[in-house]
Amino acid sequence: MGILYIVPTPVGNLEDITLRALRVLRESDLVLAEDTRTTGLLLKHYDIHNQLVSHHKFNEHGTSAGIVERLRSGQTIALVSDAGTPGISDPGFFLVREAVNAGIEVQCLPGATAFVPALVSSGLPDDRFCFEGFLPQKKGRQTRLASLADEQRTMVFYESPYRLVKTLEQLGEVMGTDRRACVAREISKIHEECVRGTLAELVVHFTATPPRGEIVIVVAGQEEKPRKEEKSQNRRRNQLNEE
Repeated sequence: MGILYIVPTPVGNLEDITLRALRVLRESDLVLAEDTRTTGLLLKHYDIHNQLVSHHKFNEHGTSAGIVERLRSGQTIALVSDAGTPGISDPGFFLVREAVNAGIEVQCLPGATAFVPALVSSGLPDDRFCFEGFLPQKKGRQTRLASLADEQRTMVFYESPYRLVKTLEQLGEVMGTDRRACVAREISKIHEECVRGTLAELVVHFTATPPRGEIVIVVAGQEEKPRKEEKSQNRRRNQLNEE
């Protein structure tokens, strides 16, 4: 049996790749790439000469069986996406599941992903959070948003720059326009930016300054509502103060 390696690649700066990732890419029998042109530039930058094969959301159902057979025969295969960690809002889950079901060893290397630096630098609580990725564009969008109205953990979303303002407005409609949030864009790139404020303030900012690049939205969770006992104590305390 071979090994399927899931290899994170830089989301911006090409230096954001581990030595282990470079070694695996060099030593693998085959590199599966979401876009061979994008990955080709990365491999060329590090003088890695390896066989590249396209593997993306439009062909993964047709190609995964053949890849599993190559793994069964003992080949070592590396899977990469255009940027970040495969499987996180990128192709990867289907192949991993098929490999696991076939009893093949799967190893995911630690490395770059966009939402972690966005979350940590947001200034919002990051001890507990939920990652929502891209919201549904049409069907199910309002239902998904409504289900998050009472979420107490910090929420993380991916969004395109073209839908950012609309999404911020919709989040404000569901969660309140005074909810604290942060928009991080172009993480690890030259024009990296992190804008913090309420949802209303972010709508104003990005309406006046249309955003570009890759976007991560981080939204504060709803503050925990006081329990009945605490409400009763607060009410009694207020009464005593009035007396």
